[in-house]
Amino acid sequence: MAFEAILYDLDGGVATITLNKPERLNAFDNQMLTEWAEAVRQADRDPDVRVVIITGAGRGFCSGMNVSDEAGGRGVLRTEATTATRRQSLRNSVHPIPRALIQLEKPYIAAINGAAAGAGMDMASMADIRFASSNARMGMTYVRMGLIPGDGGCYTLPRLVGTQKALDLIWTGRLMNAQEALELGYVHAVYEPEELMPRVREYAAQIAKGPATAVQLAKKLVYRSANLPFDEHLDIAQLAMFVAQTTEDAKEGPRAFVEKREPQFKGW
Repeated sequence: MAFEAILYDLDGGVATITLNKPERLNAFDNQMLTEWAEAVRQADRDPDVRVVIITGAGRGFCSGMNVSDEAGGRGVLRTEATTATRRQSLRNSVHPIPRALIQLEKPYIAAINGAAAGAGMDMASMADIRFASSNARMGMTYVRMGLIPGDGGCYTLPRLVGTQKALDLIWTGRLMNAQEALELGYVHAVYEPEELMPRVREYAAQIAKGPATAVQLAKKLVYRSANLPFDEHLDIAQLAMFVAQTTEDAKEGPRAFVEKREPQFKGW
């Protein structure tokens, strides 16, 4: 697929997806959503991709749905369509992105460079780790439109900040700044605007140099174990360890340790 509404770049094992509608703070339409989901799938399929970064062009990360389009009945929610069509609107537009991310075993990192509002904050919440610019603002602003989080926010946000704080953000629709997001544990670190992407790329490059199979199995183990009894977690941890032990990287790590040098992982 040729991308227009997003930019896709691969460098040193790190794929960067940049939402590219800066004139509207990267509010999405169906074209952007389609390209975004396909970019995630492309990164998932490509063996040269070890880590994926998601960010936005210009002053915004993602301001969610295009409010003007929604008000005119032309947007993602398709408010002018029949009930039979409208009840599938999110499933056929926004939801392919989280469904693609469920399948993505590679680390997915959000660089929140500016406003992340409504569905934009939902999209940031789907990342494994979030970094923010000091001027970023994040808010579950659905309530201001008389709506509810429809893109996974009621699932992901309580798991990140706890039920009480998640409900506060959802019910009030208020914006929080980067410092509050850091204190809540919503973001991992905050950087000055000019430092954000260099620091995130540096972090991603470090992970990309690691043993890809072990990194991806660990991610899967963390998410799959969230709702499992501990003994079942141990069972699947044993299976994951068996797979990791079969890789060349599992031989390289101990060799490098004994030889007192940095390991040169190959990803298999």
